Amino acid sequence: MREIDTPHRHLPGAGLAVRTIDTPSLGDRSYLVHDGEVAFVVDPQRDIDRILEMIRDDGVRLTHVFETHIHNDYVTGGRALARATGATYLINADDNVSFDRTPIHDGEMVEIGDRMRVRAIHTPGHTFTHLSYAVTDVDEPIAVFTGGSLLYGATGRPDLLGPDHTDVLVRHQHASAHKLAGTLPDETEVYPTHGFGSFCSATQSEATASTIGQEKRANPVLTQDEEHYVRELLDGLGAWPAYYVHMAPANAAGPSAPDLSLPEKADAAELRRRIEAGEWVVDLRTRTAFAAGHARGTLNFGLDGAFSTYLGWLIAWGTPLTLLGETVAQVAEAQRELVRIGIDRPAAHAIGGPEQWSTDAPVSFPTATFADLEQVRHHREVVILDVRRAEEYDSAWIRDAINIPIHELPQRIAEVPPGEVWVHCAAGYRASTAASFLDASGRSLVAVDDQFENAVKVGLDVVGPEA
Repeated sequence: MREIDTPHRHLPGAGLAVRTIDTPSLGDRSYLVHDGEVAFVVDPQRDIDRILEMIRDDGVRLTHVFETHIHNDYVTGGRALARATGATYLINADDNVSFDRTPIHDGEMVEIGDRMRVRAIHTPGHTFTHLSYAVTDVDEPIAVFTGGSLLYGATGRPDLLGPDHTDVLVRHQHASAHKLAGTLPDETEVYPTHGFGSFCSATQSEATASTIGQEKRANPVLTQDEEHYVRELLDGLGAWPAYYVHMAPANAAGPSAPDLSLPEKADAAELRRRIEAGEWVVDLRTRTAFAAGHARGTLNFGLDGAFSTYLGWLIAWGTPLTLLGETVAQVAEAQRELVRIGIDRPAAHAIGGPEQWSTDAPVSFPTATFADLEQVRHHREVVILDVRRAEEYDSAWIRDAINIPIHELPQRIAEVPPGEVWVHCAAGYRASTAASFLDASGRSLVAVDDQFENAVKVGLDVVGPEA
């Protein structure tokens, strides 16, 4: 997925502009705020070159970098950005980090330029030490950067620090949202870091902008009493990516700027050696291209989906990784995605196609739709493998389907029943990744490349509470 940065958004009644740095593959946003002369950044991603380019384009000087919390879903670029620009790096004084930074406390006000004032507000819930930052143009609050606290129509999830803390944190999250709603004007614009597909969000919303007033009317955390909110939120939480456990320690250690230079090049013989050694050789092409032909034993994580989320979720941390792309640009894009989650240096790369990546002829597997599956079940028995997450499966599933969530499949391949496997997910991306693991293990398979909602429409027996 490509990153998108918004045009200048001028805050109402103020001479301030907000630039949004969107990272859709992780569901996160970073922000650059300036008055035309000086600027600050909130929650920067690891690949800071995007922000440095914005700063140059806007002709402003970066003076401060703020972190709302020690992130669990990506490696921060905060320390590297501050070092590259000479900006002051501000982190909650109560966060235990192993590098020099400027500590900031609840209620502390930071003056930036002649007009901007940034006030830290302790908003625990996503983490215990979480801060939000309210921005005033001289006197009146006009925007608040809420990190993983108050999101659009949701809140950040409270369970990432472990089950022993979840109940306390979810109640903190409710109180923090009400604190923001009770102390900031309704017109205050809300700028969260999470909530655009990130697994750090408890639920998802389609909103792309909001205010405190809008959240008061629509956000469950502000319309429900505490017990109702707590019960509903906890009942809806599902699994989160396994790589999250590595993010907070990396951020507390103070990540350096990433190395985005290409790794060494591998030929077909070297790729085969790496596959046979148990390393991951990842094909970055689309699922359609991969199904039509690929090097035996390679795995498909296409750049057209949530590439870094699912690769980071499935890979055993530290496994050597080789990237296969049709172009250098594809490999470079994958590297950029990976450094954001702390996979800094792939072992190797190769450019071209399966004919260049294998000493044997390319292998393939068929793809199909749910209509094809409905028809084939009249003629022969097949195994239906549903690789959606458990909470997705539990809401509606095809009768007799086996559910092994995609993030569990590499360790549970042996549990897939014998026979021809028809593997599906909600839209096709995860099914192709699962198919690549099945194909590498020698299974006969068909990858369903279709929307799950079509299963009912074509007559498949879909059951469950939301069927």
